[in-house]
Amino acid sequence: MKPGRESFMHQLTRRQALERLGAGTLLSLGIWPGSLRAGDSPEVGDFRFLAINDLHYMTPECGVWLEKLMHQMKSHAGMEFCLVAGDLTDVGKPEHHAVVREILTTLGMPVHVVVGNHDYMKDGGATTRAGYDKAFRKQINYYFEHRGWQFIGLDTSEGLNFENTRIHPHTFRWVDETLFHLGKKRPTVIFTHFPLGPAVKYRPLNADGLLEPFKPFNLQAVFSGHYHGFTERNWNNAIATTNRCCALKRGNHDGTKEKGYFVCSAHNGRISREFVEFKG
Repeated sequence: MKPGRESFMHQLTRRQALERLGAGTLLSLGIWPGSLRAGDSPEVGDFRFLAINDLHYMTPECGVWLEKLMHQMKSHAGMEFCLVAGDLTDVGKPEHHAVVREILTTLGMPVHVVVGNHDYMKDGGATTRAGYDKAFRKQINYYFEHRGWQFIGLDTSEGLNFENTRIHPHTFRWVDETLFHLGKKRPTVIFTHFPLGPAVKYRPLNADGLLEPFKPFNLQAVFSGHYHGFTERNWNNAIATTNRCCALKRGNHDGTKEKGYFVCSAHNGRISREFVEFKG
């Protein structure tokens, strides 16, 4: 065998072996097969963005809180957009969604949201997210591109249920129908409401199945909410994370008192982020 051929075959075998492992197992081991593509990914730009979760608007006092929050978030220089990982409201009323939408527009930048379980409400005997759908049109399962990166927002909620949940089949169908449009080598970020990191509280029972199609992709980060607390699961240089909530009238599940958000930087095809406290 020629020099170098043996190492190439070893690498190929290792990659094939990794691709046979389940997505949850790979994350728990701190590895991800698609990240092997990071070294030969297309040229991408550098930029900064914001990520926040669990606003839980309930009353006008919450609106004052969120307006002050937007003012602080706008103070960071060079932010190009904001991700909001679900639970914009607490009881899913259409008028509450409308208020939150108006407040988010004061950021003066594109805002990309995903639906949370508290964004649903009971209407008679039915469970509906009509208020969310009206305020945030076409923001259920979708993707957008920014400076060569791919950002994918996924609906991981199951109505009003908050634990032992299963991601709805329509999200799996969307993933199956959409991923072939996307570049596997391009750095990719997923944002969801329910956490996808292994062994995180409130993780959906079928979260591994949702991550499985992304194994060949250069997945760099997953931002989620629902669990009000900081968690981090690493693979190579990438992260799957949840954060503390940023709600006036809701607390953190991990017992911490701080409320806040992430200021994130994309640089050389990697993501870094810093927690910033908001004291209201």
